Amino acid sequence: MFGTPAYAQTAAPAAGAGGMQDLLSGPLPMVVLMMILFYFLLIRPQQKRAKDHQEMIRQIKRGDTIVLSSGVIGKIAKVEDKELSIEIATGVTIKVVRSMVSEVRTRAEPAAANDAKTS
Repeated sequence: MFGTPAYAQTAAPAAGAGGMQDLLSGPLPMVVLMMILFYFLLIRPQQKRAKDHQEMIRQIKRGDTIVLSSGVIGKIAKVEDKELSIEIATGVTIKVVRSMVSEVRTRAEPAAANDAKTS
């Protein structure tokens, strides 16, 4: 009548017998270890990077040379609350949102020399 044989099941263990022991020796320690690993390798460094970026954006001042996330390099002409006016060429000024700044190069940073002096 049926194509597959039926197998009898064993009785389930008692409610309190080994429940906590099975949990502690099973997947719980691995899950906790993975959560700790994710926190220290992914979440914490990302939060630190975001905090450093916010501080860098807050300290922007007129005259700084900046690099935007698009790669455009310019000098800050005017600082407003949420926007910056950037001079990207002589007489060409654009407005950008502060959060688009990826790097700040200050005025005091010297330019690298391209020519090598030989003696």
